[in-house]
Amino acid sequence: MAKLGYARVSTHQQSLDLQTKRLKKEGVRQDRLFTDKASGKNAEERKGLQKLISRAESGDEILVTKMDRLGRNTLDMVSLVEEFSAKGVVVHFLDDHLSTVGETGKLIITILAAVAQSERARILERTNEGRIAAKERGVRFGRPATVDIQRLQQMLAQNASKTEIAKELGVTRQYVYKLVNKLYDPV
Repeated sequence: MAKLGYARVSTHQQSLDLQTKRLKKEGVRQDRLFTDKASGKNAEERKGLQKLISRAESGDEILVTKMDRLGRNTLDMVSLVEEFSAKGVVVHFLDDHLSTVGETGKLIITILAAVAQSERARILERTNEGRIAAKERGVRFGRPATVDIQRLQQMLAQNASKTEIAKELGVTRQYVYKLVNKLYDPV
């Protein structure tokens, strides 16, 4: 019986450190720690997860800090739990205080994975609604427009207000302040 660990973050800019430290603290050896820096969207594309699936054998325990680190949607989570159960492998979700031991544990994990997936969908929906409302209010998204710095300096020399400068240059007043700070206080 071996303790195996799995940690995942969604992007290469994020750090696995907190998860891996926790797993090591729980007794997972470095050589039994599997990691991915990838979206949880597609289990087949996560090389660390695929190595973990290949390595796990009957009697092993897999430790994961949170459910959403193993599977992103209900179908993936149920599929992984079933695959590990068929091998005789137990999965423990440390922060959630859940385990796949017994049918009740599997059921609870399935229900919670479905709830989490539904909540993600609602968050995306609300985010999109907020973005649409912001666009209707004139909020611009994306990279700021390129600004003619010489024109900015001319207008500043003419004591134009930040509001006038913003309108003239087609940017927000806040962006004008940011540019002025960069021009006259470059740190």
